[in-house]
Amino acid sequence: MTEVIKQLRQQRGGELVHGLRARLNESQQRVARVSDPLPEGRLSRMVGMTLEAEGVRLPVGGRAAIHTATGQRLPAEVVGFHGEKTFLMPEGRLEGLAPGARIEPLEQARRIGVGPELLGRVIDANGKPLDDGGRLRASEHIPIEGRPINPLTRDPVRTPLDVGIRALNGLLSVGRGQRLGLFAGSGVGKSVLLGMMTRHTEADVIVVGLIGERGREVNEFIHDILDVESRKRTVVVAVPADQPPLLRQHGAWVATAVAEYFRDQGLNVLLLVDSLTRFAQGAREIAMAIGEPPATKGYSASVFARLPQLVERAGNGDKGGGSITAFYTVLAEGDDQNDPIVDAARAILDGHVVLSRAIAESGRYPAIDVGASVSRVMDALIDDEHRRVAHHFRNLNATYEMNRDLIAVGAYRKGADAVLDEAVVMRTRLEDYVRQNRVEAVTFEQAREQLSALFSVPKKSAPADSFNL
Repeated sequence: MTEVIKQLRQQRGGELVHGLRARLNESQQRVARVSDPLPEGRLSRMVGMTLEAEGVRLPVGGRAAIHTATGQRLPAEVVGFHGEKTFLMPEGRLEGLAPGARIEPLEQARRIGVGPELLGRVIDANGKPLDDGGRLRASEHIPIEGRPINPLTRDPVRTPLDVGIRALNGLLSVGRGQRLGLFAGSGVGKSVLLGMMTRHTEADVIVVGLIGERGREVNEFIHDILDVESRKRTVVVAVPADQPPLLRQHGAWVATAVAEYFRDQGLNVLLLVDSLTRFAQGAREIAMAIGEPPATKGYSASVFARLPQLVERAGNGDKGGGSITAFYTVLAEGDDQNDPIVDAARAILDGHVVLSRAIAESGRYPAIDVGASVSRVMDALIDDEHRRVAHHFRNLNATYEMNRDLIAVGAYRKGADAVLDEAVVMRTRLEDYVRQNRVEAVTFEQAREQLSALFSVPKKSAPADSFNL
């Protein structure tokens, strides 16, 4: 018995020594992986939203925590530097900051939790839930800046996407992986149009980025515009207008990162960002705060560099993978279609849809100005017959608009121009084709068939208002 106890003690002792050695080796490896601690700094100056720090050694994009007088830790991000001074932009409210506040560098990069559990949820720019769905347990974390894709490995845009809106399906056909702008002034129905897309678009996942919008509009979009079924496959990233400019910028990045995650799973994603203008305004506020000189209408050069960096992340993935079809709303301030952001977006997107205030005031919704809108990949998506009738529609619409004043004053005389005669006869039918109820869904095939039927009905035997969609 004594010998057995002795053997057991020796065995336990050996296991104990082995365990201690394993833990020691693990601790040594962990210590070897830890780099030299980053030096802390102090808050030296605060002007507006810009915080100047001394002693901080962080790169642009690095993060830090500022200790406030109330014992809180205010997160901030490095947006620039000059000599020994580092410029930070806060991610929250500035209450409680005091001269000489301690600034603690944070080593971790900004990442967002992603996974199927995001579906049906509303999150903020930090990935935290805003709804009452409980805590999010993400299965994976990815950087919000995304990863560049070799343009030669992307799938070309060749497959039509049914968005459920007759005017878009028939006259401005959208392809999977296309990126379009939705140009509109305030109050002309762009939010309603976005809601129609979320309900009717053939997409596996819908990601909505509500950037810089009023809090009331965020709540209404989620509870009134989204229906129950579409909400189940939708992820909403909401950053209201009262949030700091840095978070407004991050909100667009987070929405795009979430869309990229689902695209990399082989799914077809619809990304709706409302609005690209608020994203640009946030970038302008940051640039001006650190002293970057303004260029056009107060927008600095870096703003126009950030727009394509965001937009180019959408589109088709590698061949055989998923896709991100993106719509970016652009607020035309004062209904000016030559606004700097409108002009820049027009140049970097694959098409644009213009919503007209005059059309909205006439009571026709959606208020799409067909003549001013274009889909740059439409010809690659449709057949010859569809192309012929779509071009004929646009020709008649443009002819009528060019002669609208002559018709209004009674200077039009039938027989002088055959194309104008047809445009006058078909005017009501053209208007009816574009008009659509917000709860009505029109498939791609239905839109094409109705467009062909529009011109197959004899004009003389049918009154101008007899076309009923």
